[in-house]
Amino acid sequence: MLIRLGHGAVDDYLEFLAVRCRPNTVVAAGSDLKIFFTMVGKDPVGVTTADVLGFVTAQRSVGDPDVIRLVDGESGLSARTIKRRLSSLSSMFAFLVARGDVDSNPVPAGLPTRRSRRRGRRGVPLVRTPRTLPRVVAPDEVDALLAACRRLRDRAMFEAMVFGGLRRCEVLGLRLGDLDAARRQVFIVEGKGGHQRRIPISKRWFATVGDYLRVERPVEATTDRVFVVLKGQRRGQPLSDEGLKQVFVSARERAGLRRITCHELRHTCFTRLREAGMELEALQAQAGHRSIETTRLYIHLANEWLAVEYHQAMSVIDADLFLTVGEGVGE
Repeated sequence: MLIRLGHGAVDDYLEFLAVRCRPNTVVAAGSDLKIFFTMVGKDPVGVTTADVLGFVTAQRSVGDPDVIRLVDGESGLSARTIKRRLSSLSSMFAFLVARGDVDSNPVPAGLPTRRSRRRGRRGVPLVRTPRTLPRVVAPDEVDALLAACRRLRDRAMFEAMVFGGLRRCEVLGLRLGDLDAARRQVFIVEGKGGHQRRIPISKRWFATVGDYLRVERPVEATTDRVFVVLKGQRRGQPLSDEGLKQVFVSARERAGLRRITCHELRHTCFTRLREAGMELEALQAQAGHRSIETTRLYIHLANEWLAVEYHQAMSVIDADLFLTVGEGVGE
């Protein structure tokens, strides 16, 4: 996918990015850069740090001030969205610096403080993002969503997320040769960041996807992608990301559920696995996380697991206290 904004240097960066990243990443970066340069109205060579700081301030005021997000209690654009836009901007200027188009990157790494100056650190970030825990979908909601699926294909895609923890792009990237039904494993070729992994997945999912391949998948399909369009002019062609989104929204509405997302199904999978006793390192491999610190999130989400661990430890403490008090009785 080739994204162009009509400026030579910016388009060169997007072309460079397309070689290294997924199409969704390139589209998001193109959108972020378009928003910035439309608002600032300058050529990249003329952009200053003051322009970047003004952009941050303007972004915080975008949106309806009367609409408050339940996640962080703020209005306007979320801090994560603004941070992503700054990241896209900083990456583009790093490219231009390396190429010699500009002398320096106008996007500061952070705002200096007295302590950071003394210790040679970057200081506080331009945008603070709240550390919020993602929502875990309740079992009855998962059942309602799966029951609302009108096709085996849709059910198989959602089960891949909730039973295997696959990302949306990983579900769409599955090929027929990636499925190992005998070992109940799938090979994730198109993982996040280009990282591959082989993971186990429930036999229940293999039963569903097997029924889909046997009953619904068009025999005339020439692609080896597992999930394809089932009707219309694009019948037999790979299902697009937008197509999956539409399928998910339709099933969610039929199930009468509030706004849950595909990524929340993934979070639900890992939370339940952690609650069932799966080791953190194994969970990291299943999720495809490069850093185990990312996987530690599921320690906080797995409330039942945490409660069991706490009560087991507290029972030992209570026993020790009881023995200590008992030894002092009658003295």
